[in-house]
Amino acid sequence: MENFKFYAPTKVYFGKDEEKRVGKILKEFHPKKVLIHYGGQSAIKSGLLDRVKKALDEENIAYCLCGGVVANPLLSKVNEGIQICKEEGVDFILAVGGGSVLDSSKGIAYGVYNEGNVWNYYARKKKVKGALPMGCILTLAATGSEMSNSSVITNEDGNLKRGLSSEYGYFKFSILNPELTYTVSKYQTMCGCTDIIMHTFERYFTPYDTLDLVDQMAESVVRTVIKNAKILLEDPTNEKARAEIMWAGSVSHNDMTGDRSLGDWACHQLEHELSGMFNVAHGAGLAAIWDSWANHVYMENPTRFAKLGHRVFGLDDSDTLSCALNTIEKMEEFFKSIGMPTSIQELLKRKCTEQELYELTYKCSFEHTRTIGKFKELDETDMLEIYRMANEKEVA
Repeated sequence: MENFKFYAPTKVYFGKDEEKRVGKILKEFHPKKVLIHYGGQSAIKSGLLDRVKKALDEENIAYCLCGGVVANPLLSKVNEGIQICKEEGVDFILAVGGGSVLDSSKGIAYGVYNEGNVWNYYARKKKVKGALPMGCILTLAATGSEMSNSSVITNEDGNLKRGLSSEYGYFKFSILNPELTYTVSKYQTMCGCTDIIMHTFERYFTPYDTLDLVDQMAESVVRTVIKNAKILLEDPTNEKARAEIMWAGSVSHNDMTGDRSLGDWACHQLEHELSGMFNVAHGAGLAAIWDSWANHVYMENPTRFAKLGHRVFGLDDSDTLSCALNTIEKMEEFFKSIGMPTSIQELLKRKCTEQELYELTYKCSFEHTRTIGKFKELDETDMLEIYRMANEKEVA
């Protein structure tokens, strides 16, 4: 068995109306001034932003605002937030929104605390030494950023999307009220469900010996998401299903389903270049890539894929190779059933040019300087082949 570490310091407040307590929760940290960081109009139209401001006013907590975060959060917005924090004397950041807002908040927290250009930390040129303390109110179940140490930012200069994981990247608290996700569109809900499954898969498909308890927790998360995604397609305000998905999102990325440092992460790295170049939804990009990745690597350990098929889909095929392939097919069928693309052509509504495929590969390899993946280590030839497979798949 491989050694692992587990660290999940975020305090979670889960349930109906928990966001109303945010003022009292914040007061425990004695902030001088809070930056409320949020996305577009949904937080305003829903009244959530007003409720948050009221909760802070009632506790006499000073605050300032920084809104306008978009999907695939931008470095320019992070820099705007950093500037506001420095000018206003902010010493605590409250993220109100989905994963993009949460990730943007982490970028701001790093940029205020550490010297120089914050992009250098995402580009792995420098290591962060700390961050401003942060809390969040989650409005979209997807990225797991509310309980993970990771964040992803897009630099508009070159359309580069890069991630950063750090011990300083955890929220002090996360408020999870499933009702706040009721107004999320069907498409974005399913993108979120896909991301949750993929965070689980990135840990599940590892070359290392794993604990069966951890495997079964991961498999349970996948079964839970598959079951409740189908419910939400028909009944988007089903409280129980929304709660199941929201907690699955947190558990999938807080290392309960496996130590992230031992995971594969190739699909995420391949997808980051897709959403960096084409600004597509992250979950949709993952669905478009996964099948091609799986077919490229499954022979490294077909037993792992077969195990997933037995335990998640109830496959009874005794032939390991056949079961592994059937498992991949079952996952593709599920993604299609919830409206996710399973090819680049479906994702972009066109095929990539050969030049674009080379550019994706070049960026994914960090300009010829790295391989990706641990289940199977992928060099640039592998990366290009997976992109090509995903690009050439016929649209059903």
